[in-house]
Amino acid sequence: MNDGDHERTNATSPARNGPQRNLDRRRVLKTTAGGAAGLSLAGCLETAGSFVGNDDAEPVTIGVLAPNPESDETGRSIVRGARLAVDQLNDGILGRDVEMVVGDTNGSPQEARRQYQRLILEENADITLGVSTTEVLVPLLDEIAEQETVHLTAGSATTTASERVKSSYDDYKYHFRVGPINGTNLAEAQLDFLTEKGSDIGWDSIAVLAENYDWTDGLWDFYQSRLPETDIEVTTWERYPPEIDDFSDIYTRVEESNADAAFISTAHTGTAALADWRPEERDFEFGGIHVPMQLPSYYQQTGGDCEYAVGYASATDTANLTNETSEFVGDYQNANGGKSPVYTGYIAYDAVNVFKRAAKRADSLESDALVGSLEETEFTGTTGTIEFHGPDDEHPHDVIYGEDNVHPVYFQWQEIDGEGQQTVIWPDEFAADGAEYMTPDWL
Repeated sequence: MNDGDHERTNATSPARNGPQRNLDRRRVLKTTAGGAAGLSLAGCLETAGSFVGNDDAEPVTIGVLAPNPESDETGRSIVRGARLAVDQLNDGILGRDVEMVVGDTNGSPQEARRQYQRLILEENADITLGVSTTEVLVPLLDEIAEQETVHLTAGSATTTASERVKSSYDDYKYHFRVGPINGTNLAEAQLDFLTEKGSDIGWDSIAVLAENYDWTDGLWDFYQSRLPETDIEVTTWERYPPEIDDFSDIYTRVEESNADAAFISTAHTGTAALADWRPEERDFEFGGIHVPMQLPSYYQQTGGDCEYAVGYASATDTANLTNETSEFVGDYQNANGGKSPVYTGYIAYDAVNVFKRAAKRADSLESDALVGSLEETEFTGTTGTIEFHGPDDEHPHDVIYGEDNVHPVYFQWQEIDGEGQQTVIWPDEFAADGAEYMTPDWL
């Protein structure tokens, strides 16, 4: 089945904004039972949320871009987090019904562009949200600028987006990053963790490792400029090729450098990195930015290979970052058979609520009005208090990192009562009572 096989109205058709379109859309809302059901069509998952609103007004449409939402946990969590937020909009947005339409990017820049155009030009999305990888987001920035429609990122950390906003504000001002914090702030958070917690857990010397992908460019530069200013000894620097699947030689060099820990930045190569660490009982500890470790199911997926490894996350189901966090986790689990959200789920949920409040302040869905309103955002969500850097800041329209804003946590995978758990170990105020770092039992 191709895209032409499901109901669609041409964006330029007079019927697009007429009574028939509203009737058709209300029929879709009714048959999907308030967002609980979905249709999988030619790689595109479509869902909708239904609310009591103004029958004469066209529904507000939220377009969601996610990679492989039927099979990929990161993409699935974007969709489920956004859907939960939409389902909880009891008064809709500006008194109007709200519907959600999902485009499966398949993790491909080309497919993401096609799905984005479909959401904007055919589904008439008022905003879009999602996109979890730099490889997809960066090529999409020009599309967002051309369509002049607000996009709320929920996953990619690249600083390229905010650099575009800063260098050409009028063109790229429609992009906002609700989370995670950007690559530079990610590096800053790693440095904060190392300087505040490193000596407590015995990480006085580290080997800095990073996969050679674009998303680590800012991290690598930050590490090299700032780590020498600290009391932490860097025994070796290694930016390894992205196609690597055997870390044996790298880990031998880490051991020979006498590093206390391998401090890694990895998204694509993370599972291979773990497979050559714990099962081989390498003579160093392990942690850093490890995207796969953020998955709540990762301990089970790896057969416990991630035990004792330390990771970073925007939020976990074991940390009450705000009063909203645990309530969201409970609602998410109830709606999804007990499954916990991945970090993108928290961010997508917050993105819908940030959009709703911006629309209310602006009393408009017009893009320029939304941009101005979003720049005034101060909203306590599931990951912290969300505010955006202003147009004159270094990283305009990126979420602000800090103790009073969005502040990620560090956790360690520990086995508790026979099951793996993401035990938060930093910052201390988010760690569970009595939670402490555990040195690997072979060291």
